[in-house]
Amino acid sequence: MLTVLRGEERFPAPCALVLGGFDGLHLGHRALLSRAGESGLPVGITCLLGGKGKELFTREEREFIFLRAGVRFVLEFPFTQALENTSAEDFLRTVFGRIDAKIAVCGEDFRFGKNAEGTTELLKRLAPCPVLVQPTVKDRAGESGVKFSATACKDLLKRGELSRLNACLYSRREDLSGGAYFIGGRVEHGRRVGRTYGFPTLNLTPSAEKLLPPDGVYRGLCETPAGDFSTIVNIGARPTFGESERKIEAYLYGFSGDLYGAEVRVYPMAFLRPIMAFASAEALKEQLERDILTLRKEENL
Repeated sequence: MLTVLRGEERFPAPCALVLGGFDGLHLGHRALLSRAGESGLPVGITCLLGGKGKELFTREEREFIFLRAGVRFVLEFPFTQALENTSAEDFLRTVFGRIDAKIAVCGEDFRFGKNAEGTTELLKRLAPCPVLVQPTVKDRAGESGVKFSATACKDLLKRGELSRLNACLYSRREDLSGGAYFIGGRVEHGRRVGRTYGFPTLNLTPSAEKLLPPDGVYRGLCETPAGDFSTIVNIGARPTFGESERKIEAYLYGFSGDLYGAEVRVYPMAFLRPIMAFASAEALKEQLERDILTLRKEENL
């Protein structure tokens, strides 16, 4: 069970605390959580919400990720002007005043407080418990020397480099075949056009704060209450039907049934093709049939 602490809420038990922004979980975060977990205490994290630009994961998506990773509680801090102007010393007093931390863990480049003046040395000096500082974890599979960070992950997503992004993000599910970035939401009623030519789809409206990959058609996976399904997902507009609003529309291979109102997570994993305007629904159907053949070939379905 994950406890989200807001306002002045406290976590009542002795614990280990990991300090950071936690816009989701990348492999650098995994190293911090692993170190904290060695204490045998419940592990909690600090989490910064909002700030500049769109976010890799929404609040609801983060809570799902944290729960899956075994985090017990989250100290949540909305990014406000008041927080931005909080001194490093006052920030630490606020954090440690709400928990009984027996150990704290952070990365060597952790900064906090107004103008990022807080350093690991200040943390060690003022924390009411021992502080373990974890060396920076770097991405050895990609560009040499690039550390795992939310900014680096966002840059990969903006460039559509989903394979590298998924390799950087933390996932406890081996059956996702490397998938870790996802778009979550509640299935809504769509145009009901796909079912008329044999390709029923589920529809999601992404949160305005959610950072998405470039528009296109992707293969991936969808987690649903009915199970997990290989998926073809359209991210963007539907020009064939004159719709310019950016939506998530997914065809689930092998699924039949009703998911309206259900919470699902769509994991785009590999780019298939750009979004195109087709002359007719029949032409779109023929393309979808080709997309499904590609999906089956790539995933040995």
